[in-house]
Amino acid sequence: MDTIRIALLGADGRMGRALTDQIARHPNAHLVAGISAPDSPNIGNDMGELSGFGPIGVSITTDLRAALDLADVLIDFSAPKSTIDAALMMHDVRCKAMVSGTTGLTAGEDEALERAAQSVCLVQSGNFSLGVNMLEALVKIAAEKLADWDIEILEMHHNRKVDAPSGTALMLGRAAAQGRGVELEKQAVLSRKGMANARKTGEIGFAALRGGGVIGEHEVRYASELEMITLAHSAFDRSVFASGALAAALWATTQPKGKYDMADMLGIEL
Repeated sequence: MDTIRIALLGADGRMGRALTDQIARHPNAHLVAGISAPDSPNIGNDMGELSGFGPIGVSITTDLRAALDLADVLIDFSAPKSTIDAALMMHDVRCKAMVSGTTGLTAGEDEALERAAQSVCLVQSGNFSLGVNMLEALVKIAAEKLADWDIEILEMHHNRKVDAPSGTALMLGRAAAQGRGVELEKQAVLSRKGMANARKTGEIGFAALRGGGVIGEHEVRYASELEMITLAHSAFDRSVFASGALAAALWATTQPKGKYDMADMLGIEL
């Protein structure tokens, strides 16, 4: 396998640091650029030192276009605006593959990524864990088979996470909705505050908890009048997401243009 040249967008975030360490240890991956926001205090710092791996000779920059001209694939864990800027910029640079784990995108931003995927390979996921993506498949099956049961999704993350529900919770919600043959946007209940009525049949409820240093916990509960089934996943170390994102990046460089997710990479039927 040829060495794959990788750029990181959101390089000094938690995922960027975890990915720097993973890439530095991989025999077929080479980190060529790290990009962060102009107001980051880490501009100019060595990415390896920032991640704890040790100096690697790649400093954090703000020059996204230059980074894309160096790389085979961009791994993005940044903010929605940065994600869209990068995707739109890829039509006239060397880099033609992108792996994005950025969450909190609006419907319009998702549509912009769909259009960008017409000319590049885009792998987008709310979670790059193998376990979570297997959970997604199970959620869809259970939602389909337990058609009359209530569905509630519970997630907890660290106290610095800004979007809620999490991208993973929404991903699981979409799988449940797909199993039921409905649109999540029409069935989702993101908060029950102020609601004076009983739970409606077919709702997919969400609850978001934030506290401490929790990396990521997700539960999907199916409840009938007599029993309940809980499908759950817990992440013990952030490296599980970095490992999956790196695997997706190496895979993306071999795929034709279009939009993919982790299920496509893993060969999971959803």
